[in-house]
Amino acid sequence: MIRPSQIARIGKDEQPSSKDIIRSRSPLRISFVGGGTDLAHWYNEYPGATLSCTINKYAYASLYPREDHEVHINSYALGYSVKYNLAQEPVYDGVLDLAKATIKRLGSSQGMELDLRTDAPPGSGLGGSSALTSAIIGVMASYTGKILSKYELAELNYQIERSDIGIKGGKQDQYATTFGGFNLMEFYSDRVVVNPLRIDQDIINDLEAHILLCYTGRARSNLGLIDKQISLYQNGIEDTLKGMKRLYEMVFEIKEALLRGNLDDLGYMLNEAYINKKMMNPDIARGTIVDQLYDEALKQGALGGKLLGAGGGGYLMLYCETARQFGVRRALEAMGGQFTDFSFEPLGLQSWRSGSK
Repeated sequence: MIRPSQIARIGKDEQPSSKDIIRSRSPLRISFVGGGTDLAHWYNEYPGATLSCTINKYAYASLYPREDHEVHINSYALGYSVKYNLAQEPVYDGVLDLAKATIKRLGSSQGMELDLRTDAPPGSGLGGSSALTSAIIGVMASYTGKILSKYELAELNYQIERSDIGIKGGKQDQYATTFGGFNLMEFYSDRVVVNPLRIDQDIINDLEAHILLCYTGRARSNLGLIDKQISLYQNGIEDTLKGMKRLYEMVFEIKEALLRGNLDDLGYMLNEAYINKKMMNPDIARGTIVDQLYDEALKQGALGGKLLGAGGGGYLMLYCETARQFGVRRALEAMGGQFTDFSFEPLGLQSWRSGSK
């Protein structure tokens, strides 16, 4: 992220010029293993860990300064538009609340117009909410002249989502989108440690050639899956505890396979991780066609994969031999799956000044 500096304020009778526009983008992510151990009920008692990487799908924010105290927020993809005055407390009513909370957290003495968009639908399992919050933090930090470290940016993102808005979830997404690239992240009761992985570029390219992203045709809604997971853990359900402990161990095993370029081993381990994720919470695919899609992908030659996000639908990630991918795609598309092309993105949150409107 470019370090923010003070923006020249426009005059009372002037319109914002292109040099005043601030833009940002923050990438979406795919998580290989460890999701669930990044929730507070787990890492407050046991260490948690996840392994993830960012992809070339983004959340975007553009900020246009205003000469008054009005705030206008627009999300064309969602069809929402919000207007209020900075002198007023924002109303959290489920409409662009993340943007309202971010503006309040960072503060501003001057109004703004904020345009938002994202490359994935809400509930896709790609960390879209955190990426969008990250992009808004990026433009707001620059607008208000605040200089924040990556850890501070990610933790602020977490506080906005979890504390201010009350969205339930873990802690990996906020750090993944802020830092970017391949990271092994460790979660403790008092800190988060982000370990960037130095992976040979040939391995990264080969992994990219073997990964398929299939949209299951349904974006998950708030199905109470996180509440269910926490309840199972607190009730001491043996399969939940075994699944979470195994997922934690597999973070480090998959890291070793990735660093050594043992990609087929990684593919098989993804399958084991998916089995353990369903042990952790057996409801993650209930009421969806995810398991049918996954079983068919295995029949057609995929070695493994996992449902991304907390469950309930969204994207299914598959590791598949390249010679078998045509058959996998054809079979899953016939069942309603939709494939998305992607590449890995090494950078996290980026903010810049725009020379064009």
